[in-house]
Amino acid sequence: MKLICSQSDLSSNLSLVSRAVPSRPTHPVLANILLQADAETNQVSLTAFDLSLGIRTSFSAEVLEGGTIALPAKLLVDITSRLPEGEITLDDQSGDGGGEGIIVTLKPKSGRYQVRAMGAEEFPELPVLENTEAITLTTAALIEGLKGSLFATSSDETKQVLTGVHLTLKQDTLEFAATDGHRLAVLETTNERPVEGSEQVEVTVPAKALRELQRMLGHNSTSEETVAVYLDQGQVVFAWQNQRLTSRTLEGQYPAYRQLIPRQFERQVTLERKQFISTLERIAVLADQKNNIVKVSIDNANQEITLSCEAQDVGSGTESMPAQISGENIDIAFNVKYLMEGLKELPSSEIQMHLNQSLTPVIFTPLGGLKMTYLAMPVQLRN
Repeated sequence: MKLICSQSDLSSNLSLVSRAVPSRPTHPVLANILLQADAETNQVSLTAFDLSLGIRTSFSAEVLEGGTIALPAKLLVDITSRLPEGEITLDDQSGDGGGEGIIVTLKPKSGRYQVRAMGAEEFPELPVLENTEAITLTTAALIEGLKGSLFATSSDETKQVLTGVHLTLKQDTLEFAATDGHRLAVLETTNERPVEGSEQVEVTVPAKALRELQRMLGHNSTSEETVAVYLDQGQVVFAWQNQRLTSRTLEGQYPAYRQLIPRQFERQVTLERKQFISTLERIAVLADQKNNIVKVSIDNANQEITLSCEAQDVGSGTESMPAQISGENIDIAFNVKYLMEGLKELPSSEIQMHLNQSLTPVIFTPLGGLKMTYLAMPVQLRN
């Protein structure tokens, strides 16, 4: 195998796929990146796979001799990222029977590096979903869905199924849902092309894989570009341009989150989102000192809400802001972290807060734009 490529192409693609290389591989070959060079198309593809998450990406190069080889990921990333810009020649000479195995030589403008490699035959194949039909989403819709749901996943590994985002495929929409038991985010995006057949497909995808997907999409794709999504019970595949991400799905029954969202509300508040967040950020300085709790007092007569916090032995803060309020006055309290994280992801300048009693679920929705629902559970106010 022999190829000539640019340092920037090789380095940026290596760092992209290396995120799927396991830190403690169960098998030596998994610590490698699979490099495939195709002389007919002059394309080089790189693949990393930890048996759960797989990333493949490809780029153009001058391929003089095609071939496939497994290269040590960390060493290759470390060397390539430090090389000067310009052309790099990569070629492998199989050992001369002296037990040397495969040696790959990297030749930048000046210098020469040799790295021991492994045969490609041991490297596991990335899963392919042949029998499922692709859903087509624009990159923008997929990024919105991930942005509006990933933050609400649980980081507690014992609640395995809650560490992922639950995807529900309907005929013309893809719904993203995430909850960690304290809050819930649900967001609906529209498929570019409606899916044949009416059966609903549901899978839960690990947040780790989706964060990599989010990073890859934000890296170098335009918002109009489309991504093909293949869903199956054990596996999900995202494919676009010359990139591909595969992930195992999480097992277990995802909570019936739709039942948590109340159908009717006694009170409704319309607020300016950015003003609400900046007021919360100021009050949160005191909330952080003690227990992270902020009180929200809704005042219909004055059409305003007041945020307040009392931190024992430290001090207290209170600040009001205008709001459009329907329904009776009420005091309600939240963990400020859960409140702020959700509000920051709501994609509109004005938001609505829907609530019933001081301890029943509170729903936040954007005014106009995306269909997103954010549910936060209030906390008990201690007098």
